[in-house]
Formats: sequence, C-alpha cells, structure tokens
Amino acid sequence: MPDRPEAFVPPTYPYDRLAPLSAVAARLPGGAVDLSVGTPCDAPPPAVVEALGSSGAERGYPSGTGSARLLDAARAWIGRRFSVDVERREVAACIGTKELVAGVPHWLRLRDPSRDTVLYPSVSYPTYAMGAALAGCRAVPVPQRADGALDLGSVDPDDATRALCLWVNSPSNPTGALDDLGAAARWGRSRGVPVLSDECYAEFTWDGRARTILEHGMDGVLAVHSVSKRSNCAGLRVGFYAGDAGLVAYFAELRRHAGFMVPGPVQLAAAVALEDDAHVVAQRERYRTRLERCAAALRAIGVPVDLPSGGFYLWVRAPLEETLGGAGDAAGAAGDLAPAWRFSWELAARGGALVSPGELYGEDGAGHVRIAVVQPLERIELVAGRLAAARAEPAGSR
Repeated sequence: MPDRPEAFVPPTYPYDRLAPLSAVAARLPGGAVDLSVGTPCDAPPPAVVEALGSSGAERGYPSGTGSARLLDAARAWIGRRFSVDVERREVAACIGTKELVAGVPHWLRLRDPSRDTVLYPSVSYPTYAMGAALAGCRAVPVPQRADGALDLGSVDPDDATRALCLWVNSPSNPTGALDDLGAAARWGRSRGVPVLSDECYAEFTWDGRARTILEHGMDGVLAVHSVSKRSNCAGLRVGFYAGDAGLVAYFAELRRHAGFMVPGPVQLAAAVALEDDAHVVAQRERYRTRLERCAAALRAIGVPVDLPSGGFYLWVRAPLEETLGGAGDAAGAAGDLAPAWRFSWELAARGGALVSPGELYGEDGAGHVRIAVVQPLERIELVAGRLAAARAEPAGSR
C-alpha cells in the first residue's frame, strides 16, 4: 500500500514560547511590562465604541464585501492619505488582516493550481509563511538588503515561475524598514505574480510620507490595511484590501461562499474610525514618544539602537555578552543561550520587560529582539528605571 501522507501538526504558536520569560518578568515589584506583542493599549475613539451599539445592523446578515459606508470610508481614507483614487469595485472588507494573510495562498491556488509558492520577506510577520503551510504550498523567503528592502534580484527564476504571490510589508513588522513598493509592483507585473502589500503600519511612517503600492497602479497588486493599529481597534477584527479589480472580485466572491463576513456593527465602527484622522495624529505622537524613551533607556545601558523608519517596534541587535547580568541561570535552565534569547532573559529578569527574540520572525532575524512600545509611558518608565538601577549595581552584587 502507498504511504499515507503525514498529518499537519501545528507548530508551537510563536508567542507561547515566551511564557518562561513572562514568569521571570512578573516576579519584579510592579509586575511584567509586556512589550512582546503589537497589541494596542490605548483607547479607541469614543465615537467608534458608540457606533458598535447604535448600528441597528445586528438583525440581518452583513455584506460580505463590505457596507457602502465602510467601502466609501476606506476609499476616502486612501484618497486623503495617499492621493490615490480607488473605485468601489476595487476595495473589499476582511475579518482582520491576519485572516486575509493566512487565507490568500489557498484562494490563489484555487485560482491558478499550476502554482504552489508563496514568496515573502525573510524577516517578517510569521503568518506569511504559515498561510503557505496551511494551503499546502511552498513558503520561500526572499532575502533583504541592508536597508531592509527585498532583494528581488536574488529570487530564483524557478521560484518566480511557481509563485502564487509576493508579500511585501512596509513599514516592516518587525524591523520598521520601508520597502521599494514601486520596484515590487514592477517585478510582479513583469512575471505575472500578484504582489500583496501589507501596509497596516502606514500611518506610523516616520521617514517621509506614508506610502502605498497603489501609487504605482492597480494592476496585479493589492494593498492590505487595518484599523487595528491605526485606531486601537484590534479587538474588532476588521480591515480591507484594495487594488486589482479582478483579484478583489475573485477574493470577495470566494469569501461570500465561505461566509467570511465582518459583523454589521463592526463595519459601522470601522467606517467611523476611518472617517476621522485626528485620533491618529494623537496616537502617532504617543508612539513616537514611547519609541524615543525606550531607545534612550537601552542606550543608557550600553545597547545601541536606531529609531525605525516606520511602525512602533524597536529592532535591536542583541549584545554578544551579558549587559546587566542576572539572566544566565534562568536562560541556562531554558537550554537556550543564543544572544537574542539571553538578552531577552536579561530584559525580563532585570527590567521586567517581555520582548520577542528575532528568530520568531524568521531565521534571518536571529541575533535581534523586537520591542513593541505598546504600553503606557509610565510602564516604559518603570522598565527604564529598573534597567538603570541594574546597570548601576556593582558587578559582584548581580
């Protein structure tokens, strides 16, 4: 009898690997300060919360593509932010962008069964590769240049021929780098490969203006956006995708058959969020202040760090040796003394900060840690004070 194919076994969820570090950080007075996951801590606009209870959309099934108000709000926001005109047929809603990222390889393979490869940045959000795995596809990382942009010239021609799509992410999670979206669009069009641009951090672009791949034309590209980061609405699970009308229509029709519908009250709340920009200006200032304070705290203990070009993460090269001490025994017990994990243990044990080792974002991320400045400034100040005190301790007392 032929061998039976092996069942898919889900890997350990990346952030579950941080549980021992969380326990160490929690032992300090004042508890752990969770800087590991990019979940907003600040309040959404009151009008968004009010909209959830006043839509009157609870009784009937919502539009799978998105309500007229939501789609028009998304179109208007793209116009204000990027000066790009989008027709209503070129945009549709999704149940949070993670759901879309994970599902795209499966849908594209239905559209073109001759292809089986997902190209994605070698240091990136883990769901790009996981979406490929869930669809039974090949996940092929694309190396990145020193500036963080994709090295598209390094893509093997066979991988390009087999590619269902190319993911780009700008500003990048986790590095904060800005990619050359025009180059990515041209690369995809010349090879017939759809380019999917994850732009969920575009509102938090620090180097210059916010960018979108849609500035380079709609053909063969989709831009993916969310209110999770922009409006502190991660719990609503709503986003949208815009671009190539054929791709939008194909995805929207598949999703209708599968029942992928953003709840009606959530659609109204998302529209209200997208219609207002003032709260985003205030949120930008909060994140900028936290990035600067967190970076200063690291520099004060001898750890160099640059501010990102975008996003609200610090991407920090881990010191090769212990900086503060006090983490060795705990890290040794975990059986992992790679520099990024050792530094993560130090930050947990001495600063009470829970951060993410870079290997969670791909093998090329090893040697770095990602720090999400998603806690109130007073909690970041608490970490800064702990680290400064640990740095000042005599070496023998550590």
